[in-house]
This record gives sequence, C-alpha cells and structure tokens, in this order.
Amino acid sequence: MTVSKRVANAKSGKFHQGVHKRGLADETKQKKASKLPVGPVMLGFFIFVVIGSAILQIIRTATNPRDLPA
Repeated sequence: MTVSKRVANAKSGKFHQGVHKRGLADETKQKKASKLPVGPVMLGFFIFVVIGSAILQIIRTATNPRDLPA
C-alpha cells in the first residue's frame, strides 16, 4: 500500500466516523451568545450623546435662565 493510499484511507475513515456527529458541536467550540443587543461601542456612544446633551442643556439654562423651554 502506498503512502497516498494510506493517507486517503485514514482521511476516509475519519470522515465516516464523523458522519453521525453532523450538527452536534461541542459546547467548547460553540460561541457564547452575547446578551447585549447592541455592541459596547454603540452603547458608549449613546451614553456620551445623552449625557453630553443633558450637560449642555444644564449649562445653557444656567447661563441664560430667561430662555427656558415652554
């Protein structure tokens, strides 16, 4: 038996052993699902915009109290 025939038989045997395991992935190989619906960068940007606009509104109101929103 030649080396290439031996390698081909080994690969074929390995393939046939794994046929019945299709679709059954190990838990260690599966990715853990992220519990956040948005990424941390997007969440940080959203918080930056909300808090920044609140601070700017407070500064604007403190410097010119006559222009209060109705």
